[in-house]
Amino acid sequence: MTVAQEQERMQAHLSHEEPVREQLVLGNPSMRDITARIASIVESKITTKYLLTLGLTGTMAALGLFALYYTITTGIGVWGLNNPIGWGWDITNFVFWIGIGHAGTLISAILFLFRQKWRTAINRSAEAMTIFAVVCALTMVLSHTGRPWLFYWLLPYPNQMQMWINFRSPLAWDVFAVNTYFAVSAMFWFVGLIPDLATVRNYVKGPVAKKIYSFLSLGWTGSTRHWHHYEIAYMILAGISTPLVLSVHSVVSFDFTVGVMPGWHTTIFPPYFVAGAIFSGFAMVMTLLVIAREILDLKQFITLKHFENMNKIILATGMMVGYAYAMEMFIAWYSGSQWERWIFINRAMGDYAWAYWTMVACNVVSPQVYWFKKARRSIPLMFVISIFVNIGMWFERFTIIATTLHHDFLPASWGYYTPTWVEISIFVGTFGIFLTLFLLFAKFVPVIAIAEVKSIMPSAQPSHHHGDDHGHHH
Repeated sequence: MTVAQEQERMQAHLSHEEPVREQLVLGNPSMRDITARIASIVESKITTKYLLTLGLTGTMAALGLFALYYTITTGIGVWGLNNPIGWGWDITNFVFWIGIGHAGTLISAILFLFRQKWRTAINRSAEAMTIFAVVCALTMVLSHTGRPWLFYWLLPYPNQMQMWINFRSPLAWDVFAVNTYFAVSAMFWFVGLIPDLATVRNYVKGPVAKKIYSFLSLGWTGSTRHWHHYEIAYMILAGISTPLVLSVHSVVSFDFTVGVMPGWHTTIFPPYFVAGAIFSGFAMVMTLLVIAREILDLKQFITLKHFENMNKIILATGMMVGYAYAMEMFIAWYSGSQWERWIFINRAMGDYAWAYWTMVACNVVSPQVYWFKKARRSIPLMFVISIFVNIGMWFERFTIIATTLHHDFLPASWGYYTPTWVEISIFVGTFGIFLTLFLLFAKFVPVIAIAEVKSIMPSAQPSHHHGDDHGHHH
């Protein structure tokens, strides 16, 4: 056998032994480069582009806060709610924002437990997004109560009048589910931040910034003992968060399912809501990451591989949501209930048909392009589709609420719901609050998990140096 043939055989053997995977961090940076690149975002001067964006989102938030103030001081009558339709944009937006908050904990907790390395560049943004989305959801649900200053009546606290909340009401379960989800997600996010806050503490120059990051990093030194405790805590929180991802949106779906209204009273709702929440959550992560990747110049860390994997999940959950739509129609037909059948025919052909078909086009049709690899890796296309999915998922919630309520059993109780400027302003305001919080987070907190990205680098693997020698030997 000639030397050339021998080398060819060895090359084939090596390539068979070690399949070449697409890199998750481009440019093969050193550990120092990774720290400098991500921590420099915190230290760098605030740009005009950033200030203009913050000004725009801040204005949106201010408009929403004004509309909320107006609602609270004047009363819910300023909304477009009417006799048959007691839930409108308020509950639609509540369910929408809770859904958006799903992807963060899913990307972090479930993908962490399954040891998916591609989560490391995107989990931090997704976790932050969860917290900001739940804040928006709580804003919607508190304003919907009409008297938000009496919010503590929703909590089961001992009182001398012995008046307890109705534990059989799914609205009370919502309070527990959403607050638990918020608390655990916030802890999970903060615990994951501690090593990176310590890195930034060592990196920043300003004395005030140094003090703030020192306080937040809880005396982290990076010792083996600290890492050991950190990994145990992170694993426990990931384990607690995973069932919460499934439970919180199931409980939100019970708000509808437990009622006996045709169109709502169906057992398909919990899994269908969870799939829809993951679907819309991933779409929102996609929207924000595409923007953050461009503005903060993070192309080295957030690669096309990350986006492609997320698009595969969007395609899979989109198919589940499409299947649920078909099943709803089938169940309505198969049930033999004329009310149930009428609700679904009315959804597709009645007053709100425009909302139903917008939902189907955005949620079922648009993600189908992701069957093609080229589409899964096209940044402009995925950005557009992520926005379509967000629009479609909002319309899904609106369709479920409005089409079920607007025609009651008596023709005298029929009505059509149109939102007022106050509801539209509050909705715009929730986006303003969400984006403002995200922008502040992206500037002052490491937007990518420095320690976790380092852990997936080839030089961090135990076999790294051995592999080098192995290569030189051949």
